Amino acid sequence: MSTETSIDPKLFRQLLGCFPTGVAIITTHTAEGQPVGLTCNSFSSVSLEPPLVLFSLRKASSLLGVFAQADSFAINILSQSQDALSGRFASSKVADKFEGVAWRRGELGTPLIDDCLASFECRVHARHEAGDHDIFIGEVRHMGTGPADHALVFYKGAYMMLAESLRKLVLEGRLGTADIDEAYRALYGTLLRLACERASEAEVDAIEAAVAEIEQHQGEQALPRRIEATASFFSSIALAGHNEALRLMAQTMTAVLRERMTHVIPARPRPDVFPLRRKLVHSLRGRDAQGAVAALDELIAMLRKDGDADAGAAQEAAAL
Repeated sequence: MSTETSIDPKLFRQLLGCFPTGVAIITTHTAEGQPVGLTCNSFSSVSLEPPLVLFSLRKASSLLGVFAQADSFAINILSQSQDALSGRFASSKVADKFEGVAWRRGELGTPLIDDCLASFECRVHARHEAGDHDIFIGEVRHMGTGPADHALVFYKGAYMMLAESLRKLVLEGRLGTADIDEAYRALYGTLLRLACERASEAEVDAIEAAVAEIEQHQGEQALPRRIEATASFFSSIALAGHNEALRLMAQTMTAVLRERMTHVIPARPRPDVFPLRRKLVHSLRGRDAQGAVAALDELIAMLRKDGDADAGAAQEAAAL
């Protein structure tokens, strides 16, 4: 491999882009308490004991002075569905980055953006000058988790969604419905069996709460909330199974679920399947693995049967 004796800045930046990075929004507040933030992909962990993280900020940034005077900051890790937020907080044309953005103040008073994959509230531990950037090291004091989703990734100057290739297969109809349903049965059937052995009552409560959320959002205008509640239902089952490898597989299946409910399956309100989800939760509480898996199988079968009927009716209407 050749090396450069004189580093070309343009090539240097291009080659750095070959390393995929996550995307975060770094936030703090001014002396007057106003929230400020910027998009960053220089976030990194530093130490476990004590828990330290860092990000770097250009000396030319208009927010350098604010961060230099602040005693705390927050790291908000973005999901693949938050690419618009990334663009907003990176734009110099948006004066008030927080206008219309759902957020809250954390334990340290730092702004925490809703629905991020994770958040870290930090006290400033150290600040170092490094070329044309300043490095801020923070000691993590509080952490939070968000919805189970794939991370937003930056690669070669563009956003890359980790499940993009699989999502395209779903949208293009190149993944058979029967194959996907079989994968759901196999994966979540195994997770339900494990959950009957390993889940805490609090984890079963989380599954039941997701069921209640699905039932609450049944209007035609509530589809986005219903999709997220359904994703939370399956994600909660994955967490309750206490198997990290299967949980990661379930994250990919959640991405498939979102795409199918949004673009493929007619995701109309389905109060007729409420009892099946309730039966699944009841079986989990009773540590009845066979009953929980049977409820899952019946749920998938009912949704598929009616989904096929709806699709057939749509095709007939289009032919008239």
